[in-house]
Amino acid sequence: MENAQEVNKHFKLTADDPRFRITPIQQMAAACSGALITSIMVTPLDVVKIRLQAQQKSLVGNKCFLYCNGLMDHLCTCPTEGNAQEYWYKRPSHFNGTVDALVKISRTEGILSLWSGLSPTLVLALPATVVYFVTYEQLRTRLVDWSQKAAGADQPLWAPLIAGCTARLWAATLVSPLELVRTKMQSRKLSYTEIKEALHSLLRYRGIFGLWTGLGPTLLRDVPFSGIYWITYEKFKMLNNSNSSFFYSFLGGSIAGTLAAVVTTPFDVVKTHRQIEMVEKEIIADPPSVPKQTTLAALKVIYQKNGLSGLFAGLVPRIIRIAPACAIMVASFEYGKTFFQKYNLTQYEHSLYLNSRRE
Repeated sequence: MENAQEVNKHFKLTADDPRFRITPIQQMAAACSGALITSIMVTPLDVVKIRLQAQQKSLVGNKCFLYCNGLMDHLCTCPTEGNAQEYWYKRPSHFNGTVDALVKISRTEGILSLWSGLSPTLVLALPATVVYFVTYEQLRTRLVDWSQKAAGADQPLWAPLIAGCTARLWAATLVSPLELVRTKMQSRKLSYTEIKEALHSLLRYRGIFGLWTGLGPTLLRDVPFSGIYWITYEKFKMLNNSNSSFFYSFLGGSIAGTLAAVVTTPFDVVKTHRQIEMVEKEIIADPPSVPKQTTLAALKVIYQKNGLSGLFAGLVPRIIRIAPACAIMVASFEYGKTFFQKYNLTQYEHSLYLNSRRE
């Protein structure tokens, strides 16, 4: 009969042990708390970025801009109705940089204005993030279990690669139709009856797959990003003897996010242009028009016009945005996992103690 000291001694080496592995509900709690922390930390910088862009270029009706809450990129459309004061991104302002914008927005509009527009995006971003992280953990642990039974080896690197790609594919496919509806509603402040009619129009012209408009470019960027990110992060953990401290998780997440961002930037460049074009022409328009250029064709055009520099346009700002978001999210998630793992270990030790008392 094993005792509590032996279990505790080997805990760090066997965190995936089925005896005290965290449950899907616990994974959901860890992912949800991590997602909230990430969005709260990252959103103010994106709000400032949008406000700075708005004072340089007018955000007119039926045009789009990207809003990133640290979890997902959301396309926001500029409605044609109403005055500028109705929309946070159209408020009159004059900022002299990021720090100046942070200070002035806080003083003149209130500190909560730094999180303008966050609530509507969290309705989709939180469930999507929870689905993504829980799917990843469930797949990874099952692949590791299968690998250990088959070969008796430690976690193979292909396990996080497959789990990461599959989890992102599933989460993105699941949320894509809902994001389309959210964008359609936000573009014209449509009622639910008008939304129903707009969706009928989309289905009539594009068929059932019209509900996944824009998913292709998203998958071409996010699936490779996820695979590269998780294989890099898990390798970093292995090199640090599975150290799950907040600092090492933060550092590993930052490194993995940076590498994945660099490799997938060409797809991000195309995805941004294609997504905005598709929303303006296929989602807002009625009837929706048919896209004239595929994602791969767009990559070829950019390369022919601007070479490699065109494919990697905006790399530095992307790294500045993605690296901290990835670091905060995975460090918070790992912290939650560690909390629940220790709780489960305590419960397991207690059950061992009770069993030994009965004997």
